[in-house]
Amino acid sequence: MTVEALSQTLSLQVFHLAEPTREVTGGYCGDLLSWVMGRAPEGCAWLTIMSNGNVAAVASLADVACVILAEGVRPEEDLLNKARGHGVNLLGYKRGAYQLSAALAAALGGQA
Repeated sequence: MTVEALSQTLSLQVFHLAEPTREVTGGYCGDLLSWVMGRAPEGCAWLTIMSNGNVAAVASLADVACVILAEGVRPEEDLLNKARGHGVNLLGYKRGAYQLSAALAAALGGQA
């Protein structure tokens, strides 16, 4: 499923879509940036509540398909600018991380 299709399926808020046709291959939940950098699978949707600029750098290094901010978190201005600069797909979800994880798994047919 593409990032754009996922955003429509889950009614995600779009903060920045650099690569709407990027394929989402699964999901990864994490808020400790060094942990995510070493463990998030390439092409996944990274679910987090972190909203600072370092998120864009980690997303780029880990080559995730998109970052989804859970819990209604909005990106700090620094994150939004860096997402644009690094070409990171940045989305938002108004409900909790658990609900987002379940919805992502269902949307991807259990591969999240």
